[in-house]
Formats: sequence, structure tokens, C-alpha cells
Amino acid sequence: MTTAAEAKKRVQQLRDEINHHNYLYYVEDAPEIPDSEYDRLLRELQALEQEYPDLITTDSPTQRVGAAPLKAFAEVKHKVPMLSLNNAFDEQEVSDFDRRICEKLERKEITYAAEPKLDGLAISLLYEDGVLVRGATRGDGSSGEDVTQNVRTIETIPLKLHGKGFPQTLEVRGEVIMTKSGFNKLNETQRAKGEKTFANPRNAAAGSLRQLDSNITATRPLEFYSYGVGQVTGGKLASRHSDILKQLRDWGLRLNPELKVVKGVKGCLEYYQNILNKREQLNYDIDGVVYKVDGLAEQDVMGFVSRAPRWAIAHKFPAQEEMTTLLAIDVQVGRTGALTPVARLEPVFVGGVTVTNATLHNQDEIDRKDVRVGDTVIVRRAGDVIPEVVSVVTSKRKKGARKFKMPAHCPVCGSEVLRLDDEAAARCTGGLFCEAQRKEAIKHFAARKAMDIDGLGDKLVEQLVDEGLIHDAADLFTLKKDDVAGLERMADKSAQNLIDALDKSRSTTLDRFIFSLGIRQVGETTARTLAQHFGSFDALMKSKEDELINVSDVGPIVAESICHFFHEKHNRDVINKLLKAGISWPDIEVTPKSKQTLAEKTFVITGTLSSMGRDEAKAKLIALGAKVTGSVSKKTDYVVVGENPGSKATKAEQLGVEILDEDKLLALMK
Repeated sequence: MTTAAEAKKRVQQLRDEINHHNYLYYVEDAPEIPDSEYDRLLRELQALEQEYPDLITTDSPTQRVGAAPLKAFAEVKHKVPMLSLNNAFDEQEVSDFDRRICEKLERKEITYAAEPKLDGLAISLLYEDGVLVRGATRGDGSSGEDVTQNVRTIETIPLKLHGKGFPQTLEVRGEVIMTKSGFNKLNETQRAKGEKTFANPRNAAAGSLRQLDSNITATRPLEFYSYGVGQVTGGKLASRHSDILKQLRDWGLRLNPELKVVKGVKGCLEYYQNILNKREQLNYDIDGVVYKVDGLAEQDVMGFVSRAPRWAIAHKFPAQEEMTTLLAIDVQVGRTGALTPVARLEPVFVGGVTVTNATLHNQDEIDRKDVRVGDTVIVRRAGDVIPEVVSVVTSKRKKGARKFKMPAHCPVCGSEVLRLDDEAAARCTGGLFCEAQRKEAIKHFAARKAMDIDGLGDKLVEQLVDEGLIHDAADLFTLKKDDVAGLERMADKSAQNLIDALDKSRSTTLDRFIFSLGIRQVGETTARTLAQHFGSFDALMKSKEDELINVSDVGPIVAESICHFFHEKHNRDVINKLLKAGISWPDIEVTPKSKQTLAEKTFVITGTLSSMGRDEAKAKLIALGAKVTGSVSKKTDYVVVGENPGSKATKAEQLGVEILDEDKLLALMK
């Protein structure tokens, strides 16, 4: 049974990892993990948030799809969000999906529209009075990229709708793909020109559609299949999804020829098997099939979860696998310090690409699968990403195959490697010093809730590091105006503003400084608790694990992480440089436990307070032993309501949580 504290830590870990992979997949078109691993992370996060709904935040990957659009194209806001689908990986999950719908609709059998899940790029086409006026990518689901000029070059997209009877405004949604035959011809042409070839049809389609020069897009063999609608005004569509698609076909939009209406879970599974058997014969890549409740009225009853409809699901195909030899295991250090073992493979052709690297995830996975250097391994590639080692063919193991152990010291900076009890990943403890973590450590240090260095954005940090101007956070305070003024998009005024912001940031608070160091497991709340408990940074640095464990909300795992961080000489050196640079904060008066009158009470603050800022109110409540959280749940004791409160006040009323105005809060604090 996962405790609330453990769940909170794991949720944040999962969000960080998923957000990273969302960016690589949706923005950079350079994913680095299989779809199956991404699905596992997302499903684990969904399960934790379902079990602990008070952990749900608006920025969670479950509340949205994917990542922000590139800035090279104009931004398009989707009036009707372009949501993704939940996934099913076996017959039981499809049966569970069907059962939930039958129970909700009080029906014995449901009619579904089923079609292949195309492996391409989701697109929105906006028609006004039958004329194509805009094409946009899905982007993050709420906003995408304007690719109108590019979609106009695709022959299977009508520039003007056929016939009559279509709504005044009609948003058609579908998938832009490149067929296998078109992909092969494109690569032949690329090779003949001596130009770079594409890895697979999906990458080729995505890259072609997102060309800034539409003349290039026009030369690419792109095709479009419609699968639904979004915004509709000034007209009426059919009452069933399958009939709406027939209307789209009548208006000149192409449908997938494998589209079929099926009855119940039996019909869904038969359809799945039929398409799976056809998979290799189809002239386009698919990674599963999609089932949608056919009746729109029934869809409305089922509704949505935050990121997906309850009335539709994608039934994924098994990942493609091949066998090869594991030549070596290297260790890579990620931006958060996680050490990831990577298999170096004898080149093997899997899922349309030649694979030479595969993830081994972590030491536990290596031990569980008993992966050794020299083994014959089965490699799985799901989607167009770096594959994973699934298993070992032990019958082919050679004598002397070597077991692997994670290094005790970081291969990049030499700092000690630590693996916490609640984590699968081993991590470098040289967070302030390690070159692999340098950029992320400095970005975190400068963040608004940390040192709040105005004007020091992510891109500027990357430039400063890449130009060799800074090597750690302390080097920021040695920068001169002339150092910064010569960088891209910087001038004398913006450079001086940055220097002024750095000077201003030298005066901070102890909890902000603790948080800015990026100690693993130490978030804003824990940093405030530590600051209030110890009163001085020197006392915190010298504290032992047994003393830290006695701090509210600090368990053995957090205590171990803090001790290892301060034990690492590289980190202490950077901290000393920061203090010598003039970073300081006002003294903190430690409140004795006898005066912590609000111990074990949980508060949520919403709206604007007139007598103090919300940060000050949080600090005072924490000093009195209270916990201050960002979401309202049944475990909340008080919700403090200021001027212009948000939905938290309404939720408090619904849950029967006691509401305090500002006067009552001040009375409690006395």
C-alpha cells in the first residue's frame, strides 16, 4: 500500500519524466523511449492520481496531451480540445472498457465504430462555407501550429467541400500519413540526391508537414484520412459517429476503408484480430485499432476524463521484436542526475529502422532480466523510438558472460552515486557541480520559486553554459555586463537588467535558498519546514540523518538524500562560492514545539489577503506547525478565503471543510 508521502514523491518523479518525453516526442520529433514505456509511466501516474485525487494539479501530464507547439509557426487555439485516447493492451482491458460503458448506459450491448489507429500526425482542418481556411496540428491539445499552406498541398484534402448541406463552420479532424510505398520512393529520391533519408513513414510525414517552405511539402507523398469532427456551427450533423463520417465522405473527405461498425466487445475483438492479420499487407503503418461508442447521445452521457473521452479507447498492437547480441553496457547521466544503463547492440533491423542502442532502464531491470554483456537478447521497438531489451535468450549464453553493476561514482563528474530506497534509479549526488546536470541545476536555481532571478530564462542559461561563461550557479554572480551583452538576443539594456536582477537576488530567504539547491526530494514545502526547524543553514548542513528524521514531513529517504547532498564536497564548494558571492537572508526565529499551536492541521489558501502576502501567510502557518497544500480534499482542515477566491472555496463548501476569512486566520495565528 503506497502512503500519501510516497505517492506525492512518485507523482512528481513521473511528471518530470513524462514532461521530458512529451517535449522530445511532440516538439522535437526526437523521442528516446518506446511508446510502451511512456504508456506505463502515464498509466502509473493516472493510477496514483486516482488513488490520491488531492495530488492532481492543472499542469499534470494527465490533464493535458503532450507538449507546447514550436514557435516557428503561428499558434492556433483549438476551440474544442484535441484530446488523446486511453490505451488498452489486452482483451481484458477492452472487456473492462466495454463493461464500464454498459453499466453507465444501462445497456447489455453497445454499438461501436472501429477503425485502424494510423501512425501519423493528427491534424485539424477548418472549413468555412465549404472552403478550407485553416490547417493546424494538435500540438498540446489546446493549441497547435498553423500549417495551412502545407495542408493545402496534400491532394487528398479538398480545398472546397463537395456537394451541399455542410455546416457553415466545420472542423474536420484526421491523420496525415505517408504510405509505405510513398516513403520508400521518397527515401530513394533522397539517396539519389545525396541527402538525409528518413527513419520511418511517421517521421517523414511529421517532418514534411512541418516544413516552413510549403514547396518542399508539395513534393512529399502525404495523404489524409478523416476520423472525426471538432467545432461545428451553423448546421447539424448526424446522430451517430459512423453516419457523420459518411457525411464527411459525401463532402469529399477521405475515410479509412477499414472503418466498420461492430457490436459489443466480441465484435471489437474480432475486428482487432482481423486488422492485426492484415497489418503487414496494409500500405500504411498502424499501431492498433480504435473503438468509439457510435451514438453521440451515448457519448455525451459517458463524457470525458481530463485528457481523454470515456467513450473511446485505442487497442494497441504488440510491439515488434527482433533478436541480436548485446556488445556492451554504457551508463548515461541524465539532466536530473539519473544514471541510465544503455545497451550497445549488434545492429539489427526492427520496426523499420536499424537499431544499435536500447534502454536497460535501471539496475533492477538488468537484474530481473539477468542481462549480461555478450548475451543474445530480444529487442522490442514500439513506435519510432530507441527500443528496449525485453529479455535474454539464455540458451545462447556464452561462458564468461559478465554481470553488470552500476558504478559507485558518476562517470561524468566522479561524485558519489546514490540510490534511494523508494527509487529504481541511481543518481549522481553532485547536483550543483555535475556537468551532465549543470544546465538544469542552474535553471532550477534561478526559478521564480527559488532565487527568482528575473530575466534568466532557460535559453539564456543554455547560452551561458555553452559559451563557457558559467560552470555552476555561483558563477552567475561573477558575470559582467559585457559578458552577457554579446550573447544572442541580448543588448546593453537587457544585459544590465540581468546584472541588476542577480544583485537583487542576493537578498533572499533561507527556505528559498534551500529549495534553489535542487536537493533530491526537497520541494518548496520541505524547504520551508527545514528552514523553520533549523533556523540556520549551517545547522542544516551539519545535521545527521537521525536528527533530520525528527523534522516534520522528513522521513528516512528524504533525510538520506539531504545528508548525501551535503556530504559531497563538490556541492559544498559551490555552496561556499554562493555564500561568498553575498547571498544572505534574514535570521529565522525557531518556534518551540510547545508554541506550534497548529501542528498537524492542514490549510489551503485561496484569493488575495489584505494584511499579508500568501507566501508570508504560508510561512507563518508553517512556523506554527501547520501544513499548507495547494489542493482541497477531505483531509483539509481549513480553507482560508481572501478576495476573489477561486474554485477551491467552492470545493471546500462541497466537502464540508471549514472556511476561514482573514480575520479568523489572524485570530488562529495569535
